[in-house]
Amino acid sequence: MDIILQSEIHGLNKIASGKVRDIYDMGSLMLIVATDRISAYDSVMPNGIPDKGKVLTQISRYWFLQLRPFMPNHYITTDMQFISAKLEEHGVHVTPELRRQLDGRSMLVLKAEVYPVECVVRGYLAGSLWTEYVQAGGETKSVTIHGITLPGGLRESDRLPEPIFTPATKATTGHDENIGMKEMSEILNDKIANELKEASLKIYESAAQRARDRGVIIADTKFEFGEYHGAPMLVDEVLTPDSSRFWDAHSWIPGKPQPSFDKQYVRDWLTSFGWNREPPAPELPEDVVRQTAQKYREAYRRITGENLD
Repeated sequence: MDIILQSEIHGLNKIASGKVRDIYDMGSLMLIVATDRISAYDSVMPNGIPDKGKVLTQISRYWFLQLRPFMPNHYITTDMQFISAKLEEHGVHVTPELRRQLDGRSMLVLKAEVYPVECVVRGYLAGSLWTEYVQAGGETKSVTIHGITLPGGLRESDRLPEPIFTPATKATTGHDENIGMKEMSEILNDKIANELKEASLKIYESAAQRARDRGVIIADTKFEFGEYHGAPMLVDEVLTPDSSRFWDAHSWIPGKPQPSFDKQYVRDWLTSFGWNREPPAPELPEDVVRQTAQKYREAYRRITGENLD
């Protein structure tokens, strides 16, 4: 099975290459190619996960189409015939090999000016929020974290009384840093900050209900927005196993970490392996690669109701 770790489109300017995605300039449009790279603790693993890029692209496509009533988004198409025609217009010779490399993992999108803030919504007490909650003494008393008051006595993985918005700075290197609305307003402005908060909560609540109906809990997720013709627009990927914490609703038991349909399996292996989280990252064993691939495909099947082609 092919694992695509790098994309290369000769004749097209690659304007960014992140931990997972390669982004190409197409004038007023961009082509986002999701590779099979996988990152953890801010490092990219030396080997990839089969079909991971396709899962990310196709789940994003599903959600972009579902969420249009709530917020404009940058999605145009993942149709390879249309994308090939656009590439040819830009002077790219689309060979059978290039088409095979791009098919299923490429998304044509509008180009927006991305806001430098991660919009994180949490419906459950997990991850860095659980760490901050414990450090603040939340197990025995109510606490205020980044301007949000949470009741005392909650357990790890408990459902929160209502979803909360906890933005974060976008770090180019190192870890993103959780911030409050005050800091977010200073980075953007009050109007945009409030618009993004309201949109994030609305999108999360709609998606969480839809996923719950399919037996999946979206414990938390992060959104990115950009400005397009003076107005906010949902961009990047959306509600994928890379940007969200997905749990099985039927096996959810608060009071401990939950098995998840995302890269937590890789993080757990890295921890048990004893990696100190400093580059270079170790190579993932075959069984970890295989089981992680199964988790990503299962997330796609659960959420969309379809199997990945």
